[in-house]
Amino acid sequence: MKPNDFSDARVLVTGGAGFIGSALVWALNRRGCERIVVCDRLGTDERWRNLTPLRFADYVEADDLLLRLQNGALGKFDLVLHLGACSSTTETDASFLIRNNYAFTRDLAVWSLGQKAGGRKTRFVYASSAATYGDGSAGMEDDDRQLDTLRPLNMYGYSKHLFDLHARRAGFLKQIVGLKYFNVFGPNEAHKGDMRSLVQKSFKQVQAEGIIRLFKSYRSEFRDGEQKRDFLYVKDAVAMTLHLAASPKSNGLFNIGSGKARTWLDLSRAVFSALKFKPKIEFAEMPETIRDKYQYFTEANLARLRAAGYTAPTTALEKAVADYVCNYLLPDRHLDPAIA
Repeated sequence: MKPNDFSDARVLVTGGAGFIGSALVWALNRRGCERIVVCDRLGTDERWRNLTPLRFADYVEADDLLLRLQNGALGKFDLVLHLGACSSTTETDASFLIRNNYAFTRDLAVWSLGQKAGGRKTRFVYASSAATYGDGSAGMEDDDRQLDTLRPLNMYGYSKHLFDLHARRAGFLKQIVGLKYFNVFGPNEAHKGDMRSLVQKSFKQVQAEGIIRLFKSYRSEFRDGEQKRDFLYVKDAVAMTLHLAASPKSNGLFNIGSGKARTWLDLSRAVFSALKFKPKIEFAEMPETIRDKYQYFTEANLARLRAAGYTAPTTALEKAVADYVCNYLLPDRHLDPAIA
């Protein structure tokens, strides 16, 4: 597989109706790939709408996937892109997160590592998370030798960290790719509820009230609204993902971010600018339940990604927000491979 030519590949995408998963199917379609099996739990939300413009060969519910893989009913795959997980940072059912985010990933990785398609090993790429870095005091280096120093702040982050640790211990990281996604935003995230980006959450609020509300800061070194995150446009995230998927000599953990931390104020002003509204920002109390679990600063070190041959620049925050707002939110459009 070449980075921009997946036309001959047969690909399994778990979480394929979700945010990054559906964006990956979109990106594969634009690279000529339609031999895709999408796996997800469609449930009762609106994520199914993400699939309507996309081209794929089959759909499988997540609860049926492992059995159908193990009995050979789904055939062979060149590439497994495992994005399926519960991504809620406020989820408190630890047993559910262990089953869904850790055990399922472990079993799918084991199956994938035992497979070959067309004489080549099946490539396994999975989503980890920048939430594994916790408060950042141990650094944010995608070096598996430092995994033991990380202390995630929530159960979601820990469930992702647990598989990273297992993959290192079992020797998987020498053969697979784990992606530590930072704050990804963009089209196809409307179904995510409270986990939507600020851009998506504030879009209608700005139109209706002309205002964005941000959390106050509870640390003296950060003024209100100046907490910083590494915001990454989803189109960049999938380009990085597919580059690594098509680079069989590049294995292990990789940060997937912009490499530049920006403030919530920067992001808010970009939304106002895209909508041509004068900025009006207020600050609200942060719920006590998340105050001790809140990340005040994240920034991806992209050295390993660059060393793996990914040379494209990331989209500037203001340009990315403008594209999202003007080309997707205003026309109420999903990612569509037929539209540039």
